Amino acid sequence: MIQLDIVQTVAFAGLALFAGYALCRAIPVLRRYNLPEPVVGGLLVALAAWWAHARETPLFELDTTLQSPLMVAFFATVGINASFRLLKASGWPVVLFLLLATFFAVVQNLVGITVAWLFDLHPMFGVLAGSATLTGGPATGLAFAPAFEAAGLRGAESIAVTAAMAGIVCGGVIGGPAITVLMRRYGITGSPSPGAAPTPVADDVEGRVAHTETDAAREFNALKAIVVLLLVVWAGGWVMKGFAAINMTMPATIGGMLVGALVRNLDDATDWLRLPVHTLDLLGNICLALFLAMALMNLKLWELAGMGLPLLVNLAVQVALVVLFTVAVFKLMGRDYDAAVMGGGFIGFMLGTTANAMAVMRALAQRYGAAPRAFLVAPLVGAFFIDFNNALIITGFLNFWPY
Repeated sequence: MIQLDIVQTVAFAGLALFAGYALCRAIPVLRRYNLPEPVVGGLLVALAAWWAHARETPLFELDTTLQSPLMVAFFATVGINASFRLLKASGWPVVLFLLLATFFAVVQNLVGITVAWLFDLHPMFGVLAGSATLTGGPATGLAFAPAFEAAGLRGAESIAVTAAMAGIVCGGVIGGPAITVLMRRYGITGSPSPGAAPTPVADDVEGRVAHTETDAAREFNALKAIVVLLLVVWAGGWVMKGFAAINMTMPATIGGMLVGALVRNLDDATDWLRLPVHTLDLLGNICLALFLAMALMNLKLWELAGMGLPLLVNLAVQVALVVLFTVAVFKLMGRDYDAAVMGGGFIGFMLGTTANAMAVMRALAQRYGAAPRAFLVAPLVGAFFIDFNNALIITGFLNFWPY
């Protein structure tokens, strides 16, 4: 068995990550359903480890010391993206869409807990197979997995990955057909220019004009982003110690998220730091990719024995409910073509990821015409705000649901 130290483990995660990119480019079905490259690469290594485990010949032992810091750093950038000024400036459609998504995330957990009760499983199985992995995706599921393990749910990481992957596939497959049926049912014909390309989402969602940076400015902004991120993670650690002092069960990500949101909104109000949000997003995405690859490489897939049927039943019920709820989303968001396309995005990110949502909406827009309001509202909620709310919802269930 090969034993890898901290640096070697991160390097191995990088190799797995690029293997995922290669597979997604080589296999069209992986691209079609927007399977994340880090997940594909990490699962490839996990499957090899499962094969070796079945033959009682373990392949490697990883030093995952950096896995938690990478995870915390990513969720700190999620907090930094939670700008209340941006939410307010985007208008009531974004606020309403966020409220609908937040409400449905709670419904997902209640449904999951009901399925867990029917199969005599730990109730937190329902939360992990609910909003933690469907609304949250693999990143949120894996980030919260240690907290679910601490609550008594065995094999939480394996459950999280399986539920998240199944949700991603369903989100990519079901969104387009469901919205097509809805449009026919309500006589929606699309925009006046069918076949037009979808309205692109601005690189800077706050509407600031992007200027070309000099090398010195780019270097300064990168340095500022790294230092700010490190300070947010540091301060988040002190917040976590405060939660521990009052005996509240919190995943390691919450402290950084809360501090990140506080820093972002103070900066919005004062403009003291002039946060380089794009650079922080880039750093967060890098941390996320390495975290996912590392977490999945260390996955023990053999722990899933006995969970197949409950996961399948839960997924079937969740898919049916999100499709039905999309009718309410369509009606509340305006009963027009943009509202229908938003419904497609809703299915995409409530079952999978924002990438699923964008793929579904692009497919609809290419067929029926541009939907500019949908391409503003859905990405803002799916990529930024719902992750923050969902983390608080999951934390609430972990702390206050009796089990």
